[in-house]
Amino acid sequence: MSKIIVLGAGLIGRTIAIDLHKRFDVTCADIHLPSLNELSEKHNIKTTQSNFSDKETLKKLITPYELVVCAVPGFMGFETLKTIIEAGKNVVDISFFPENALELDALAKKNNVTAIVDCGVAPGLCNILAGHHNAQESLHFYECLVGGLPKVREWPYEYKAVFSPIDVIEEYTRPARYIENSKLIIREALSDAEYIHFDNVGTLESFNTDGLRSLADTMPHVPNMKEKTLRFPGHIALMKVLRETGFFGKEKIYLNGIQMAPIDFTSKLLFPKWKLNKGEADFTIMRVTLKNKKEEICYTLYDEMEKETQTTSMARTTGYTCTAAVGLFMEKLFSRKGICPPEYLGEDNDSFQYVIKYLEERNIHLKKEITNAK
Repeated sequence: MSKIIVLGAGLIGRTIAIDLHKRFDVTCADIHLPSLNELSEKHNIKTTQSNFSDKETLKKLITPYELVVCAVPGFMGFETLKTIIEAGKNVVDISFFPENALELDALAKKNNVTAIVDCGVAPGLCNILAGHHNAQESLHFYECLVGGLPKVREWPYEYKAVFSPIDVIEEYTRPARYIENSKLIIREALSDAEYIHFDNVGTLESFNTDGLRSLADTMPHVPNMKEKTLRFPGHIALMKVLRETGFFGKEKIYLNGIQMAPIDFTSKLLFPKWKLNKGEADFTIMRVTLKNKKEEICYTLYDEMEKETQTTSMARTTGYTCTAAVGLFMEKLFSRKGICPPEYLGEDNDSFQYVIKYLEERNIHLKKEITNAK
């Protein structure tokens, strides 16, 4: 049986490991022992405690495995991915790091590595949709609206972190890039707020985040491309107050003789408020709009926590897109070398259909609507 190692046992990493364990010999590694113990005791998955920050230790750890799945927090994602590639290991990556993964393309090709990156729900599934339809008919418009939220709104934030909380804050501070009339526009995060109605949810507010990712490089002919994040109304104002006051600052300050970064203090107070409690339901909402000369294609995804297994919706939609990509690689249906953003998967119709079917088998469904171009 093929051997796979999953780096990271958080909400999404554990979901990936459990799903892959059904078909492969899986080991999950993390520094957090309680998370590993739950996987080994409840799911009989092999685990190992490890710190991924040491390159040589990491290279030694992944040596016996055919494929690595990287599900680490964004702040350590790029260097972890680079080390995996340097070790000559094929990898599927879902860490949301600020660096450009395509900078590692030459290294990956030199080491004969397939590195499927940004392979979650968004970025990830939305890119697959874009790549698929652009291969059929050149696009001139792409927009992705996406958010993961708790079913029950609780004051004051009406939000729970359904993936790494530190990566959520990164979304609120990292400048957002989008393409407008063939020009690269850079705006501050949380800008261009709009109210948008969704049938299953009601009214949400959208705002700019840096989610366009690789599409700006791989589909430069598309003159208009944008990604925006969705939250319950009022969340933007709260986050702007914290950001503009300096609570998300990374430069250390002195307070009563103690040196600390404001974001460390903020995280200590904020993260307990954002923690999704055991059994607390969440949902994922995504709308992807694609336009070419002939038609407008709109995909809508609405997914909720799986009650039976208590698997969060964000873990399902992100994790199962990742494990679908793992399946494509392990079944030798995708073998392109170098850095492979998800849109490369979508370009191949067989790969596209494989991913869609894989998600549907796990009760994740996309609603598709097509109208004539206006």
